[in-house]
Amino acid sequence: MLQAESQEKVDRLKRIVEESDNIVFFGGAGVSTESGIPDFRSVDGLYNQKYKYPPEVMVSHSFYRTHTKEFFEFYRNKMIALEAKPNAAHLKLAELEKQGKVRAVITQNIDGLHYAAGSKEVLELHGSVHRNYCESCGKSYPVQYIMESQDVPKCEACGGIVKPDVVLYEEGLDPDVMQRAVSYIRNAEVLIIGGTSLAVYPAAGFIDYFKGKHLVVINMDKTSRDVNADLVITERIGEVFEQL
Repeated sequence: MLQAESQEKVDRLKRIVEESDNIVFFGGAGVSTESGIPDFRSVDGLYNQKYKYPPEVMVSHSFYRTHTKEFFEFYRNKMIALEAKPNAAHLKLAELEKQGKVRAVITQNIDGLHYAAGSKEVLELHGSVHRNYCESCGKSYPVQYIMESQDVPKCEACGGIVKPDVVLYEEGLDPDVMQRAVSYIRNAEVLIIGGTSLAVYPAAGFIDYFKGKHLVVINMDKTSRDVNADLVITERIGEVFEQL
Protein backbone atom coordinates (compact mmCIF):
# COMPACT_ATOMS: atom_id res chain seq x y z
CA MET A 1 0.00 0.00 0.00
CA LEU A 2 1.47 3.33 -1.06
CA GLN A 3 1.70 6.32 1.26
CA ALA A 4 -0.81 9.12 0.57
CA GLU A 5 1.80 11.41 -1.02
CA SER A 6 3.05 8.65 -3.34
CA GLN A 7 -0.51 7.66 -4.19
CA GLU A 8 -1.28 11.22 -5.27
CA LYS A 9 1.79 11.18 -7.52
CA VAL A 10 0.80 7.84 -9.05
CA ASP A 11 -2.70 9.18 -9.68
CA ARG A 12 -1.16 12.17 -11.44
CA LEU A 13 1.01 9.87 -13.55
CA LYS A 14 -2.07 7.89 -14.47
CA ARG A 15 -3.73 11.07 -15.74
CA ILE A 16 -0.62 11.98 -17.74
CA VAL A 17 -0.59 8.52 -19.35
CA GLU A 18 -4.31 8.68 -20.11
CA GLU A 19 -3.90 12.02 -21.88
CA SER A 20 -0.87 11.11 -24.02
CA ASP A 21 -0.26 8.91 -27.04
CA ASN A 22 3.45 9.76 -27.37
CA ILE A 23 5.18 8.25 -24.35
CA VAL A 24 8.75 6.95 -24.32
CA PHE A 25 10.08 4.84 -21.47
CA PHE A 26 13.78 4.87 -20.55
CA GLY A 27 14.67 2.13 -18.07
CA GLY A 28 17.55 0.53 -16.24
CA ALA A 29 18.39 -2.32 -13.88
CA GLY A 30 15.72 -1.34 -11.34
CA VAL A 31 13.04 -2.42 -13.80
CA SER A 32 14.29 -6.01 -13.61
CA THR A 33 15.25 -6.29 -9.93
CA GLU A 34 11.60 -7.08 -9.16
CA SER A 35 11.99 -10.04 -11.52
CA GLY A 36 14.86 -11.30 -9.37
CA ILE A 37 17.75 -10.00 -11.47
CA PRO A 38 20.37 -8.21 -9.33
CA ASP A 39 21.67 -4.83 -10.40
CA PHE A 40 25.27 -3.66 -10.05
CA ARG A 41 25.00 -0.83 -7.56
CA SER A 42 22.49 -1.75 -4.84
CA VAL A 43 23.38 -3.26 -1.46
CA ASP A 44 22.81 -6.73 -2.90
CA GLY A 45 24.24 -5.80 -6.30
CA LEU A 46 27.25 -7.24 -8.05
CA TYR A 47 29.53 -4.40 -6.94
CA ASN A 48 29.05 -5.48 -3.33
CA GLN A 49 29.83 -9.16 -3.91
CA LYS A 50 33.36 -10.51 -3.58
CA TYR A 51 35.12 -11.76 -6.69
CA LYS A 52 38.73 -12.24 -7.71
CA TYR A 53 38.31 -9.19 -9.97
CA PRO A 54 35.81 -6.29 -9.74
CA PRO A 55 32.61 -7.00 -11.74
CA GLU A 56 33.19 -4.01 -14.03
CA VAL A 57 36.57 -5.53 -14.94
CA MET A 58 35.08 -8.97 -15.56
CA VAL A 59 32.55 -7.58 -18.03
CA SER A 60 35.09 -5.44 -19.88
CA HIS A 61 36.28 -5.98 -23.44
CA SER A 62 39.91 -6.33 -22.35
CA PHE A 63 39.03 -9.00 -19.75
CA TYR A 64 37.00 -10.84 -22.38
CA ARG A 65 40.08 -10.89 -24.60
CA THR A 66 42.70 -11.76 -21.97
CA HIS A 67 40.69 -13.98 -19.56
CA THR A 68 38.10 -15.44 -21.91
CA LYS A 69 37.37 -18.59 -19.89
CA GLU A 70 36.92 -16.62 -16.64
CA PHE A 71 34.75 -14.09 -18.48
CA PHE A 72 32.34 -16.82 -19.58
CA GLU A 73 32.25 -18.37 -16.10
CA PHE A 74 31.18 -15.04 -14.62
CA TYR A 75 28.85 -14.28 -17.54
CA ARG A 76 26.99 -17.59 -17.22
CA ASN A 77 26.70 -17.32 -13.44
CA LYS A 78 25.79 -13.65 -13.05
CA MET A 79 24.67 -12.08 -16.32
CA ILE A 80 22.15 -14.65 -17.58
CA ALA A 81 18.88 -15.19 -15.71
CA LEU A 82 16.72 -17.41 -17.90
CA GLU A 83 14.35 -18.22 -15.03
CA ALA A 84 13.36 -14.54 -14.65
CA LYS A 85 9.86 -13.55 -15.77
CA PRO A 86 8.49 -10.13 -16.75
CA ASN A 87 7.03 -8.17 -13.83
CA ALA A 88 4.19 -5.65 -13.66
CA ALA A 89 6.29 -2.85 -15.18
CA HIS A 90 7.30 -4.90 -18.24
CA LEU A 91 3.73 -6.12 -18.74
CA LYS A 92 2.10 -2.70 -18.38
CA LEU A 93 4.53 -1.10 -20.83
CA ALA A 94 3.67 -3.78 -23.40
CA GLU A 95 -0.03 -3.15 -22.78
CA LEU A 96 0.39 0.62 -23.18
CA GLU A 97 2.23 0.06 -26.45
CA LYS A 98 -0.70 -2.01 -27.73
CA GLN A 99 -3.01 0.85 -26.75
CA GLY A 100 -0.93 3.20 -28.90
CA LYS A 101 0.38 5.20 -25.95
CA VAL A 102 3.98 4.02 -25.58
CA ARG A 103 5.99 4.60 -28.75
CA ALA A 104 9.19 2.89 -27.59
CA VAL A 105 10.95 1.28 -24.66
CA ILE A 106 14.61 2.20 -24.38
CA THR A 107 16.42 -0.11 -21.98
CA GLN A 108 19.90 -0.46 -20.57
CA ASN A 109 19.09 -4.06 -19.57
CA ILE A 110 20.28 -7.13 -21.47
CA ASP A 111 17.75 -9.66 -20.09
CA GLY A 112 15.18 -9.49 -22.90
CA LEU A 113 12.24 -9.20 -20.48
CA HIS A 114 10.57 -6.34 -22.37
CA TYR A 115 10.34 -8.54 -25.45
CA ALA A 116 9.17 -11.46 -23.30
CA ALA A 117 6.37 -9.23 -21.95
CA GLY A 118 5.19 -8.44 -25.47
CA SER A 119 6.72 -5.04 -26.24
CA LYS A 120 7.61 -4.68 -29.93
CA GLU A 121 9.60 -1.44 -30.20
CA VAL A 122 12.41 -2.12 -27.75
CA LEU A 123 15.78 -0.44 -28.12
CA GLU A 124 18.35 -2.46 -26.17
CA LEU A 125 21.20 0.00 -25.70
CA HIS A 126 23.51 -2.59 -24.18
CA GLY A 127 22.47 -5.57 -26.31
CA SER A 128 20.86 -8.84 -25.22
CA VAL A 129 21.97 -12.17 -23.75
CA HIS A 130 19.55 -13.81 -26.19
CA ARG A 131 21.67 -12.88 -29.20
CA ASN A 132 25.10 -14.44 -29.68
CA TYR A 133 27.29 -14.69 -32.75
CA CYS A 134 30.53 -16.23 -33.96
CA GLU A 135 33.22 -13.58 -34.16
CA SER A 136 34.79 -15.32 -37.16
CA CYS A 137 31.91 -16.25 -39.45
CA GLY A 138 28.93 -14.42 -37.92
CA LYS A 139 26.77 -17.51 -37.33
CA SER A 140 24.04 -16.77 -34.74
CA TYR A 141 23.40 -18.80 -31.62
CA PRO A 142 20.68 -18.74 -28.93
CA VAL A 143 21.49 -18.13 -25.26
CA GLN A 144 21.05 -21.83 -24.51
CA TYR A 145 24.14 -22.56 -26.61
CA ILE A 146 26.22 -20.37 -24.31
CA MET A 147 24.74 -21.96 -21.19
CA GLU A 148 25.29 -25.52 -22.39
CA SER A 149 28.80 -25.04 -23.75
CA GLN A 150 31.92 -25.84 -21.75
CA ASP A 151 34.46 -23.13 -20.94
CA VAL A 152 34.69 -20.91 -24.05
CA PRO A 153 31.78 -21.49 -26.50
CA LYS A 154 33.03 -22.26 -29.99
CA CYS A 155 31.26 -22.06 -33.34
CA GLU A 156 30.07 -25.37 -34.77
CA ALA A 157 30.77 -24.13 -38.28
CA CYS A 158 34.26 -22.64 -38.04
CA GLY A 159 35.50 -22.99 -34.47
CA GLY A 160 35.51 -19.25 -33.74
CA ILE A 161 34.52 -17.85 -30.34
CA VAL A 162 30.79 -17.28 -29.91
CA LYS A 163 30.47 -13.83 -28.32
CA PRO A 164 27.34 -12.53 -26.59
CA ASP A 165 25.79 -9.56 -28.39
CA VAL A 166 26.12 -7.37 -25.29
CA VAL A 167 28.01 -4.11 -24.94
CA LEU A 168 30.92 -4.69 -22.59
CA TYR A 169 32.81 -1.97 -20.75
CA GLU A 170 35.26 -0.31 -23.19
CA GLU A 171 32.93 -1.07 -26.12
CA GLY A 172 30.79 1.51 -27.91
CA LEU A 173 27.02 1.46 -28.28
CA ASP A 174 25.48 0.51 -31.61
CA PRO A 175 25.24 3.81 -33.59
CA ASP A 176 21.89 2.88 -35.17
CA VAL A 177 20.30 2.01 -31.82
CA MET A 178 21.68 5.24 -30.32
CA GLN A 179 20.29 7.33 -33.16
CA ARG A 180 16.84 5.77 -32.91
CA ALA A 181 16.79 6.20 -29.11
CA VAL A 182 17.70 9.87 -29.37
CA SER A 183 15.05 10.39 -32.05
CA TYR A 184 12.31 8.84 -29.90
CA ILE A 185 13.33 10.89 -26.85
CA ARG A 186 13.61 14.13 -28.82
CA ASN A 187 10.09 13.71 -30.24
CA ALA A 188 8.36 12.36 -27.13
CA GLU A 189 5.61 14.27 -25.35
CA VAL A 190 6.14 12.27 -22.14
CA LEU A 191 9.41 10.68 -21.04
CA ILE A 192 9.23 8.23 -18.13
CA ILE A 193 12.59 7.33 -16.60
CA GLY A 194 12.37 4.22 -14.46
CA GLY A 195 14.67 2.04 -12.40
CA THR A 196 17.94 3.73 -13.28
CA SER A 197 20.41 5.86 -11.35
CA LEU A 198 21.34 7.59 -14.63
CA ALA A 199 24.99 7.01 -13.78
CA VAL A 200 25.99 5.07 -16.92
CA TYR A 201 27.08 7.15 -19.90
CA PRO A 202 26.62 7.72 -22.75
CA ALA A 203 23.11 6.28 -22.28
CA ALA A 204 22.18 8.63 -19.42
CA GLY A 205 23.11 11.61 -21.58
CA PHE A 206 20.28 10.80 -24.00
CA ILE A 207 17.87 12.43 -21.53
CA ASP A 208 19.29 15.82 -22.55
CA TYR A 209 17.46 15.51 -25.87
CA PHE A 210 14.01 15.52 -24.25
CA LYS A 211 12.09 18.75 -24.91
CA GLY A 212 8.57 17.45 -24.31
CA LYS A 213 5.79 18.21 -21.86
CA HIS A 214 6.28 15.82 -18.92
CA LEU A 215 9.48 14.34 -17.50
CA VAL A 216 8.70 11.63 -14.94
CA VAL A 217 11.24 9.81 -12.76
CA ILE A 218 10.36 6.58 -10.94
CA ASN A 219 13.28 5.29 -8.87
CA MET A 220 13.96 4.16 -5.32
CA ASP A 221 17.02 6.42 -5.05
CA LYS A 222 17.61 10.00 -6.07
CA THR A 223 18.81 10.65 -9.62
CA SER A 224 20.57 13.56 -11.29
CA ARG A 225 17.37 14.36 -13.20
CA ASP A 226 15.02 14.72 -10.23
CA VAL A 227 15.54 18.49 -10.23
CA ASN A 228 14.40 18.70 -13.87
CA ALA A 229 11.41 16.36 -13.50
CA ASP A 230 7.88 17.61 -12.93
CA LEU A 231 7.02 14.32 -11.23
CA VAL A 232 9.33 12.17 -9.07
CA ILE A 233 8.00 8.94 -7.56
CA THR A 234 10.23 7.17 -5.04
CA GLU A 235 8.56 3.76 -5.10
CA ARG A 236 9.05 0.31 -6.59
CA ILE A 237 8.42 0.62 -10.29
CA GLY A 238 6.30 -2.54 -10.54
CA GLU A 239 4.00 -1.30 -7.81
CA VAL A 240 3.60 2.02 -9.62
CA PHE A 241 2.90 0.49 -13.03
CA GLU A 242 0.35 -1.92 -11.58
CA GLN A 243 -1.87 1.09 -10.95
CA LEU A 244 -1.63 2.67 -14.39
